[in-house]
Amino acid sequence: MITKTISASNKAAQTYRKVAIAACFGTFLEWYDFLTFATLAVTFGPLFFPSHDPASGLLASLATFGVGMIVRPVGAAIFGSLGDRIGRRPVFMITIVLMGVATVCVGFLPTHSQIGIWAPILLVSLRLLQGLSAGGEIGGSAVYLTEHAGEKHRGFQTSFLQLMGPLGILASTLQIALLQHWLSPEEFQSWGWRVPFWISLVLLLLGFKARLALEETPVFLNLIKDGNQINNPLRENLKDRATLKKMFVIFFCVSSGGAILFFCTQVYTTIFLKTSTQLPAYLADNISIYATLSLMPFTIFSGWLSDKVGRKPVVLGGLILGALCIIPAFHIIRGNPGTIYIIAILIGLSGILALVVGPQTALLAELFPAKSRSSAAALPHNLAAGWIGGLLPLIVTWLNQQWPDSLAGLWYPTLFLGTAAIIAAIFLPETKGKNLNH
Repeated sequence: MITKTISASNKAAQTYRKVAIAACFGTFLEWYDFLTFATLAVTFGPLFFPSHDPASGLLASLATFGVGMIVRPVGAAIFGSLGDRIGRRPVFMITIVLMGVATVCVGFLPTHSQIGIWAPILLVSLRLLQGLSAGGEIGGSAVYLTEHAGEKHRGFQTSFLQLMGPLGILASTLQIALLQHWLSPEEFQSWGWRVPFWISLVLLLLGFKARLALEETPVFLNLIKDGNQINNPLRENLKDRATLKKMFVIFFCVSSGGAILFFCTQVYTTIFLKTSTQLPAYLADNISIYATLSLMPFTIFSGWLSDKVGRKPVVLGGLILGALCIIPAFHIIRGNPGTIYIIAILIGLSGILALVVGPQTALLAELFPAKSRSSAAALPHNLAAGWIGGLLPLIVTWLNQQWPDSLAGLWYPTLFLGTAAIIAAIFLPETKGKNLNH
């Protein structure tokens, strides 16, 4: 009997590892594709949006990147509903193919000098497809992975999915830096920028093959067996007050809080070090890499911790610490206390971010009933990431311009996180150990 139990446990662990690797690799591909576009925004300006004013071309290129963020909630609404109607696995396959094909096509696009106005039109169209795909993948993958995870260690097991964003940033940034090092500026501008998009084809084939071997989640199979599927899950979610309240909590507290902290600790820090602290660009970039690398073990630890003490106290702790520490931390950094101290401060901020995002994957799925889980989790999560996180750089920059102080813009994320902490303390339920079949 003991031998059979151990054998079943080992088989379950092996199955979950296969599921986790395929799910995480696909999400990594989504982030890699999505962020490569952002990294090359400066390059796209003169190629697709030629102008006598270089700043106008850059703005047009950045606006094209922003389009992908804006349509993410649309993709979440479409694919989230499909996930509740036809299954998590089929949507999983559609989103990875859509993102991969759109990204590979960018690498073969003719430029403005070759086909004129059709070049930016096609580029924007492909960016729209990327945004739709990201909306379906990011949120849907959390539900898929959580429904396969065991109940006891669900926070720890699903926290690995949150590492794919930082890994996507590192892979995209490092690859482009190496290409710019190996190639002359003329070669990179001529054809070198296309290489990361061509590489996406290899990643797409690997990711598709891995996902092809995956099975539907046990939770959705039970839904089919019991006949509990609903035809319009998104509409049902919006009509149900209890579900709608939880969607608001996810949007305002968990997902927006994570998006804001991610921007402050992983994105804005590099800009701040180069402008306000006046550090050399190479040093600022290297320091930021340490912050990104430190986020990974902190995230896994936070997922594990949420299995011990609960999701709510861990997330709430991150929101409170974020509200209290962001402005003091950047105030110290602005005084340039030395490289070691700056690295230590950024690592500390990464630890705060991890408290919110570590339990996030499990929390997204645990908050909602099985029959409408995919649509209920994906929409608010992508609204927060696309609109709150996506607009944050613009708002912070505008506030800094209104008040001539490099810390002025940081009052917005500080007040947002403080408000989110209060709402979470009152309305965020504890979900650790919830039965996902209900």
